[in-house]
Amino acid sequence: MTTDTVNDFAALGLRGEILRAIDEAGYRTPTAIQSSAIPEVLAGRDVVGSAQTGTGKTASFVLPMLDILASGRARARMPRSLILSPTRELATQTARNFEIYGKHLSLSMALLIGGVGMGDQEKALDKGVDVLIATPGRMLDWFDRGKILLGGISILVIDEADRMLDMGFIPDVERIVQLLTGRKQTLLFSATMPKEVRRLADRFLNEPAEITVARESSLSDTVKDVLVPLNGTDKRDAVERLLKTGGIDKAIIFCNRKRDVGTLTRYMQKRGHNAKDLHGDLDQPQRQATLDAFKAGTVDLLVATDVAARGLDVVDMPCVINLDVPLHAEDYVHRIGRTGRAGRLGRAFTLAGEADQKLVAAIEKLTGRSIERLTLSEGAAGVAEGDASPARTGRRRRAAPNEAAPNEAAPNVEAAQADTAPASGPGAAPSEPESAPDPVVAAEPAPAEAPPRARKRRPAKAVDDDAAPDAPRRAAAPPRARRPSRRTAAAESVAANAGSPHRREEERSADEGPILAFGDHVPAFMLRRPPMLRPLKDAD
Repeated sequence: MTTDTVNDFAALGLRGEILRAIDEAGYRTPTAIQSSAIPEVLAGRDVVGSAQTGTGKTASFVLPMLDILASGRARARMPRSLILSPTRELATQTARNFEIYGKHLSLSMALLIGGVGMGDQEKALDKGVDVLIATPGRMLDWFDRGKILLGGISILVIDEADRMLDMGFIPDVERIVQLLTGRKQTLLFSATMPKEVRRLADRFLNEPAEITVARESSLSDTVKDVLVPLNGTDKRDAVERLLKTGGIDKAIIFCNRKRDVGTLTRYMQKRGHNAKDLHGDLDQPQRQATLDAFKAGTVDLLVATDVAARGLDVVDMPCVINLDVPLHAEDYVHRIGRTGRAGRLGRAFTLAGEADQKLVAAIEKLTGRSIERLTLSEGAAGVAEGDASPARTGRRRRAAPNEAAPNEAAPNVEAAQADTAPASGPGAAPSEPESAPDPVVAAEPAPAEAPPRARKRRPAKAVDDDAAPDAPRRAAAPPRARRPSRRTAAAESVAANAGSPHRREEERSADEGPILAFGDHVPAFMLRRPPMLRPLKDAD
């Protein structure tokens, strides 16, 4: 069905109280989705509407619902209409629309969402409500508790059906729809129409009027958006560079994943930024307080997911940063549209890696133009790396304390006139014992209990005269055939270490820190081969 825009709301057939509220809100001309959907809803038809967020979609079902519900009366615990929203933010935004446009009507409303107390919600349900706005999970929670009756609902609205699909709510939605035995009219709105959403519409809607509004594909002329290729650069460091070199004092930073929101927020806070996060795990009072603080200017950086930032309307928003390329091309247009409002200039930066090229191509196909690329300059990189280096150095000290040993042992290797470089010293230690630093020598006595490895420790026994006679017995293998070679092996060991005492004296005199375990002073009894125990004979 094509959309024909009506010049004013009066031509849509809405009652006077609603028209007065619309006029007081400052609206004069309906949008394309409103012009097409409102008459169909007033006529009692089921509707499938495909329109993007920001096209006035919410008012396209709120306004006719108010008109229909104005004639009637609510009963206790039996709401007359139900609107399902995927998130608390969208549900709260829909509730605001009812408050704005229904203020001249005697209609009641209840908002059932998580993160808030259930006491006030239960009181409202006990009195009876005309409009019930809820998320699927909280809706089923109330029903399973026996706190609500669904038989009186005549109008059902499924808002943002594609988001319901993405968040895994479709099974809950199907169960709720099956519980609405008195349902007379169903309205389904979705930005896109994947197969699962289409199947849902075909199953539960009766000969619906299908309304499609062209996807929003154009950006405002007041917005300058660029793509920032990373090429291995850490995204958090890249955001820090953009903020510092671009002189950005206030921005919304969008993330695709909820866990990245908290990680980036803590990262920014450690670097002195007044940042707050906005995601689904926060309860409603916390999220509302964050939104209010951001609008008031007490919070400079708002790190959020797409669904958590729905309903946020800040006129003076100078910049938007996409930590991740949006998974849906329409979300890019929606994100970028948060800046450059009311004739003000705005900037938008999107960080992208090699794996994001398909998503970038989809965005460029939707908008019909190529996004300008911006490479971070060397100067900007220097500033950001200098600021971020203390934190990274601290992480290395905590995570790998043994890395300090090569740096400390390098001067000692030079003092011993070794030819190996400090960086390669530790790597050369196993094959060149003469240049090995103490940490390696100290670790050698640990496997002394294993006879096959005793031959590698013989250089340490030349210092202890008492231990020398025991060395051949410890190194010898149990078979008698190898005993004649013990004297030869002992002589070779003494000859090989003839000059080693002087070198070890120099190494011990150097300030190399404490020696682990016994060092060169391994007790003789630990070098002896353990006695062979004979099995006990069975007693007769």
